[in-house]
Amino acid sequence: MEKNSKKPYINVDYFENLTGDIPESGEQSIKEIGERVKALRNKKGLSLDELSKLTGFEVSFLSDIESNKIQPQLGTIIKLSKALDSAFSRLISEEGTAYYSITKKNELKTVSRSTGKKGKKQLYSYKSLAPDVKGRHMEALLVELEENTDEELSVHEGEEFIYVLKGTAKLTIGEDAFDLEPGDSVYYLSTTPHLIAAKEGKAIIVAVLYEG
Repeated sequence: MEKNSKKPYINVDYFENLTGDIPESGEQSIKEIGERVKALRNKKGLSLDELSKLTGFEVSFLSDIESNKIQPQLGTIIKLSKALDSAFSRLISEEGTAYYSITKKNELKTVSRSTGKKGKKQLYSYKSLAPDVKGRHMEALLVELEENTDEELSVHEGEEFIYVLKGTAKLTIGEDAFDLEPGDSVYYLSTTPHLIAAKEGKAIIVAVLYEG
């Protein structure tokens, strides 16, 4: 990616207090997504085999999600929400009840993490920035990216906007690759194969996902 010597129009120093490391979440918050997937699947009367046919995910992979051996990535959660006829936001942070949401920097909610398909390597951690809005179709997240040497691209419905706050994020989109630095941003259709990770160490981004 070609670097621009000019400073970004938005002063990224404004976000200094927002970009500290995201602390590890407690076991309860980590387990909630797997439990919600299982509860929704049971409510719809679907077996793991039937959910596998709807999503294209292997039964063993779905079972590991429900038993919390694997913490699903956001693209995986979107696919599951479609198959279960549930809002993406409901799996991320439960259904909201408010008409608007103001989130103070010291009140960020819902810390979760995502791992690789074997459940051993943590790929990123995230906090919801607006978990309380009822019927929302976008999910705004503060995400702490790790390095991802597996480089497995994600494809799912929806659209995504990424704004880099700290560190350097490595973006692969289709056959192209870019290094995104603080102040850089990207908007893309999630149906295009994509992957974003920290280029080195960690990077922090704001991600807005529209599930479509």
